[in-house]
Amino acid sequence: MKHIYITGSKRTAIGGFMGGFAEVSAPELGSVVAAASIAQTGIIGDDVDEVVFGNVLSAGLGQNVARQVAIGAGLDTSVGATTINKVCGSGLKSIMLAAQAIQCGDADLILAGGTENMSRAPYLLEKARTGYRLGTGELVDSMIRDGLWDVYNDLHMGTCGDRCAERYDFSREDQDDFAISSYNRALSADSEGRFRSEIVPVEAPSGKTITTIDRDEEPLRFDEDKLRQLRPAFSKDGTVTPGNASSINDGAASVIVLSDEKAEDCGIAPEVEILGYATHAQEPEWFTLAPIGAISKLLSKLSLAVSDVDLFEINEAFSGVPMAAAQDLGIPGEKLNVNGGAVALGHPIGASGTRILVTLIHALKRADKRIGIASLCIGGGEAVALAVRRI
Repeated sequence: MKHIYITGSKRTAIGGFMGGFAEVSAPELGSVVAAASIAQTGIIGDDVDEVVFGNVLSAGLGQNVARQVAIGAGLDTSVGATTINKVCGSGLKSIMLAAQAIQCGDADLILAGGTENMSRAPYLLEKARTGYRLGTGELVDSMIRDGLWDVYNDLHMGTCGDRCAERYDFSREDQDDFAISSYNRALSADSEGRFRSEIVPVEAPSGKTITTIDRDEEPLRFDEDKLRQLRPAFSKDGTVTPGNASSINDGAASVIVLSDEKAEDCGIAPEVEILGYATHAQEPEWFTLAPIGAISKLLSKLSLAVSDVDLFEINEAFSGVPMAAAQDLGIPGEKLNVNGGAVALGHPIGASGTRILVTLIHALKRADKRIGIASLCIGGGEAVALAVRRI
């Protein structure tokens, strides 16, 4: 078996909805971060066998977002590219697919990642081809339709967040407390410069001026009093609010996945080794609990216990997701999302899988820890998980 390594872990800052990246497309964000991963490792275009990039809200972006990222990052036109859509797991699945291709001998080095600009998701006129002949027509938000809606039960995924909280008896206060902790951790990480090594500055147009975006925007908007006063977002008696759930965001992240032989041949110092990965699926309405299954499968596959893992990144689509996983798996709070999670930082859906892994890798290095696991719930009842060991 080959050893599969990761290096060049980079991400953009995460922009708020209609914030600093409102005029920067998803392919452009992906190109910037991909170029940074390439530059950090010192590889040349001929070293890259393929680009695999996640993207969910692809309507109107043009053909094959991953191909646009590859060419935009300066790679040769001979480098092939594949765009994948596994909803919120897209960015992590891209890395899993890269590892599989290398393990099978189909590639030696792959640029993998994810990119999303939710601010720029278009509205859809579904009957425009046949005509709106009479009466009121509907304008469909592609962001909600393609990214945030449970098509199996015809409801917003936030309603599933409410059901998760009810099942585990998580009160509104419990979820708000978790969210506030996430914000405080993110603010501490920002003020102490802990994200600097992972964030690539992006030059973003803002009207007639150009602004450099190099800090996550969501944590800077935090107001604890306002968060605790927000109304339920999805049902009158619900407990999920815009404050204790992830927000709508823009951003990109990427890594270089390569074999041990390629790392040695190119003189590349890897950051981590991929130990393994797992996928889990169950009833669509209970996607919030799927990370429990994915992490359990992965731990069993690797003959590891929770106590063997130094840090976990479990995506905070809703506060209840990592809360439920921590309760069922026995994950201590000091090991979980130590620099804040998606509730505070944001959740650009096609990029988040790579983003949480990038943040995990840098957190392991900073804390001089060894083993970490990243996991995300996925609309449709799925979850992915991936384990790494720092080298």
